[in-house]
Amino acid sequence: MFTGIVQGIARVSALTRKQGLVQLQIELPNEHCDQLELGASIALNGTCLTITEHAAPFVSFDVIDTTLELTNLGSLEVGSSVNFERAARIGDEIGGHLMSGHILCCAEVMAVEYPDANNCHIRFKTPEVAARYLLPKGFAGLNGCSLTLADADAQSFSVSLIPETLSRTTFSDLQPGDRVNLEVDPQTQAIVDTVERYMQQRG
Repeated sequence: MFTGIVQGIARVSALTRKQGLVQLQIELPNEHCDQLELGASIALNGTCLTITEHAAPFVSFDVIDTTLELTNLGSLEVGSSVNFERAARIGDEIGGHLMSGHILCCAEVMAVEYPDANNCHIRFKTPEVAARYLLPKGFAGLNGCSLTLADADAQSFSVSLIPETLSRTTFSDLQPGDRVNLEVDPQTQAIVDTVERYMQQRG
């Protein structure tokens, strides 16, 4: 499990594309290389991946075809930047919201605005598959970052970012047309699905 509090930015140091598979290596900041283990989980752009090799500060993963189809990891190149979060440990503070690292789909950036030096507003096109789970003032995971939606409807949704978020993540690099990984809030998804099933049964 993850908290949606991105711990920093990692760089892609090596990448090998094979049929239906990408072998991905990243370089973690040294302060986040403690207790690395084979089989442990790290979220890259919000996607839960399993460590296949490590020799600090380098960590490797296998990204399979299903993950490549659903996420933006397939567009990474050597030198690309990704948001990362090590898996939460028992006793960790949950500053965001609980996230599984299971990406539903990607959302496309429509506009990035900086109304002043301390605010950033990013608007995304609402993916049809996620529309009913994106609610004004609700939660979503975007490239691994737990964010509150400023507004949301069937066409688009937006988030507002503070300078601290911009400094710790790759959001400052986003441009219109870029795709970010989207994980909907699991509690919202469960409630919406339950209500929809109930209403269908009544109807």
